[in-house]
Amino acid sequence: MAERIEVLLAEEDIDKRIQEIGDQISRDYAGKQVHLVCVLKGGSFFMCELAKRIKVPVSIDFMSVSSYGGDTQSSGVVRIVKDLDEPLNDKHVIVIEDIVDSGRTLSYLLDMLRSRGPADVRLCTLLDKPDRRVVDVRVDYTGFEIPDEFVVGYGLDYDQKYRNLPYIGIVKFD
Repeated sequence: MAERIEVLLAEEDIDKRIQEIGDQISRDYAGKQVHLVCVLKGGSFFMCELAKRIKVPVSIDFMSVSSYGGDTQSSGVVRIVKDLDEPLNDKHVIVIEDIVDSGRTLSYLLDMLRSRGPADVRLCTLLDKPDRRVVDVRVDYTGFEIPDEFVVGYGLDYDQKYRNLPYIGIVKFD
């Protein structure tokens, strides 16, 4: 079965929205430093572009978590594949995610990070699928709300393909 990609969000629209989010974070954290925690792998594309647009001092760290195992649906059991390199004590943490879907993994992750003593923890996502939410997760900065479609590009993949697309596309199977 072959797949094709239909553009959902153009590169120009994504760039514009990331600039707006960067401006908002800069205003919200004026006079402070923010610590971006990127959820790998998909969040890396978004985080790099966002960090360039934030005008307050920025530090970064990376985490990799898994709740899927070998399945295509979340098991609800979260496994830390790569933990943070630095402590979070008294830092203004913004978790950077590519997409918020069911909320299960992020709910667990946010609770865990809050227990590590940061000044505060906020969540920033490029894409939000509120129709798929099964656990209430507060998203502080949202790029775009999207329909319940399988999307790729800008860090999101299908079978490790399409992460490098400069736009967000919907995967269609022929």
